[in-house]
Amino acid sequence: MLLSDDAIGRAAEALVSGLLVAFPTETVYGLGADVFNVAALERIFAVKRRPRFDPLIIHIADMDALEGIADISSLEPVSREKLAALSRCLWPGPLTLILPKRPAVPDLATAGLATVAVRFPDHPVAQKLIRLSTGAIAAPSANPFGYLSPTRAEHVQEQLGAQVDIILDGGRTGIGVESTVLDLSTGLPRILRPGGTSRERIEAIIGPVDNSEQGGILEAPHSPGQLKSHYAPRSPLTLHCPGDMIALPYRASEGYLFFDGKSRDAWYTAQEPRDARWIRTLSETGSMAEAATNLFDQLHELDKSGCSIIRVEQAPEDGLGSAINDRLSRAATMY
Repeated sequence: MLLSDDAIGRAAEALVSGLLVAFPTETVYGLGADVFNVAALERIFAVKRRPRFDPLIIHIADMDALEGIADISSLEPVSREKLAALSRCLWPGPLTLILPKRPAVPDLATAGLATVAVRFPDHPVAQKLIRLSTGAIAAPSANPFGYLSPTRAEHVQEQLGAQVDIILDGGRTGIGVESTVLDLSTGLPRILRPGGTSRERIEAIIGPVDNSEQGGILEAPHSPGQLKSHYAPRSPLTLHCPGDMIALPYRASEGYLFFDGKSRDAWYTAQEPRDARWIRTLSETGSMAEAATNLFDQLHELDKSGCSIIRVEQAPEDGLGSAINDRLSRAATMY
């Protein structure tokens, strides 16, 4: 969907005046506020019911803005080299970098940490909105804290409604899962949250990264997306290993989400379901990119359907499968 320059311009003016704007990125919809406006940041936490110990991601739209957010000079030389390589190859894109922060960034945006999470989104609406506002927007996902991330404007409207001052409808998001979060602030780079940029792609640019905190469950996170319970539908969700779904007996009241058509068809043959209303497949062909794009969209559908429980098949762990399974495992811990 093409948004007019006037609509984006009005939204940018709203941000400057302290209002909240939901906007599309290539990953999910964000709930944006001017990062330097503490009152607006307060509203983000209130509207989302987000705990203040969970830091926000700061979105920029040009590399010049990075210097006003992050203290690049305090990085070790090797980390500065890796930052340069990653920003050159993967920005704009679904990669968030943890860097030492500038004092000008409010502590509320960083949960009092000495670091800041920054990314350069690869979406024309997001980029234009950021450039026309103050050049830096704090934006978590535009949903109540802990629930399914929004990949369409209607998801934002359904979950947050009039609490958001402006919702920019840019259509369905392309990647469908949040950005990968990579910590460059100390020592060996660490993936704190798997996401839209795979570990393999990052390592092809900067060499080995530490995966010890990937998928980690923390009570006081170093980045967004590290809490034990997150990304969940309101219906109970259970996660099943590949191959195990075939043994699940069909129940008309339950929803089923398969990774690919092969798994679904094997289950159909074994269980002979009488009604396909609540049966979904992330990717007919097993495409990881398509599965990631469809993940939250199909979970939203099943969550609204009224099924008593959602049973989901894990994705293979390679590439974006790590991000898909991370979201599903955190959603499943809610129950």
